Amino acid sequence: MLAQILFIVWRESVEALLVIGILAAWMAANDAAARGRRYLWGGVLAGIAAAFALAAILMIFAAELSDEAQDWFQTGLVLLAGVLIVQMVFWMQAHGRSLKRDLQSGLAEAARRRHWWGIFTLALIAVAREGSETVVFLYGILSGGAEAAGGLPAVIGAILAGFTLALATYGLLQMGRRWLSWRLFFRITEILLLLLACQMFTSGAEKLIGLGILPFDDPLWNTGWFLSDSGRWGGLLAGLTGYRAQPGAVTVTVWVLYWAVVVGFGSWQSRHIRARVA
Repeated sequence: MLAQILFIVWRESVEALLVIGILAAWMAANDAAARGRRYLWGGVLAGIAAAFALAAILMIFAAELSDEAQDWFQTGLVLLAGVLIVQMVFWMQAHGRSLKRDLQSGLAEAARRRHWWGIFTLALIAVAREGSETVVFLYGILSGGAEAAGGLPAVIGAILAGFTLALATYGLLQMGRRWLSWRLFFRITEILLLLLACQMFTSGAEKLIGLGILPFDDPLWNTGWFLSDSGRWGGLLAGLTGYRAQPGAVTVTVWVLYWAVVVGFGSWQSRHIRARVA
């Protein structure tokens, strides 16, 4: 679980820093927009506050539910987190090339009209989107059923470590080193995110089995002799990819359907993007 938390915070923080960096760099390079800088940073702070507010609302709402209702709520959040991760990956593939241009275009239009609150809103939406996704992803991970070794202090430590690693990664990416380009970063992390989404759907299916919605079945095979999902490395692999040493028919069906949808939609989107560029 801690590895999942660190990865999500790291990846989402780098993406948020990219958005903030694009906005701040454009403002710094345009003297006519100097007056709007305080609106820009105000929007960034408001976006961060919105993400914290969402986290508080989720925790307060969950605390008011009965035990059975909490099980249903947590199951829904796990599955929602999986859906949002997949959606985010394909959204970035479709819009990543034009992200910088779109953000700068929005800033230019707001600055031209002296619409400083438009700059505030643009920054708020950009940061709140990344922050709210992180909140839902983390809540989905924490609702997945596994206990974090070390409890709350370890979870907080993983979050801080992820953010610290994000700052270092962003610095390296900005230096433009060939071995750590933005393209390579997004390509690798998109694959890892899709694997993590598979784990979310696997955990969600297991929760639905526990709730009696899906049938419980015997394992189809057992690879525990080679790599147990309760061991150190097997547990890490299970937490990051959805690996199970003794999967039942429901789990295998989830894997097959998930990857069929991901590969199928990914192929369709790639053809659509190539056709649009051509």
